[in-house]
Amino acid sequence: PPPAQPLGRNLKAVLCQRCGSRVLLPGAATFAHRELLLPAMRKKAAAAAGGGGDVVREHWLVRDMFSFENVGFTRDVGNVKFLVCADCEAGPIGWHCLDDKDSFYVALERVAHE
Repeated sequence: PPPAQPLGRNLKAVLCQRCGSRVLLPGAATFAHRELLLPAMRKKAAAAAGGGGDVVREHWLVRDMFSFENVGFTRDVGNVKFLVCADCEAGPIGWHCLDDKDSFYVALERVAHE
């Protein structure tokens, strides 16, 4: 796992791997272990189209949508919205279930840390 504070918060800023846009400030999220299936990385228009994906287990968990610096959302796919970079629309970088308004998961392996 990446460097985390004792309480499991992110020590570094979380950035888009593609364009470097800042997604989260240091300390804005906590480390969480949860098995989720994310579609393969691509531009937003295709992100919801399906066709393969990855099982991702390590995430930054964000409890408030307003904690994000820059994030976009796909249209609903069932009861899920996928998170994408607000600037370049790369993604999905994370996952949000509409049944749980206070949980936004950002996959560690799909973002950069600085």
